[in-house]
Amino acid sequence: MTISKLKDPALDRLFEAILLLGDVDECYRFFEDICTVAELKALAQRLDVAKMLEQDATYTHIAEKTGASPATISRVKRCLIYGADGYRLILQRLREKKSVDTPQTP
Repeated sequence: MTISKLKDPALDRLFEAILLLGDVDECYRFFEDICTVAELKALAQRLDVAKMLEQDATYTHIAEKTGASPATISRVKRCLIYGADGYRLILQRLREKKSVDTPQTP
């Protein structure tokens, strides 16, 4: 595990606050207050881009489906390859949650 170069007490407090949110509705309430609509949509778009890149989608397909610019797609890809593995961590957890939430058919 690597320690982020961004680590500082203010970010620690922010992340600790986020970890206290109990459900999606609380997340909406908090993030609507702390972020602009554009910031939230950009974060959501990046997560969608990361998921599609993991599925080997082309830049053209990703841009068509998400509206992301080539620069955004490239930045997310760079993070997937050289980053702190945050995208991979959360995408794996989302896959695990989906498999738990989705009943298996016999």
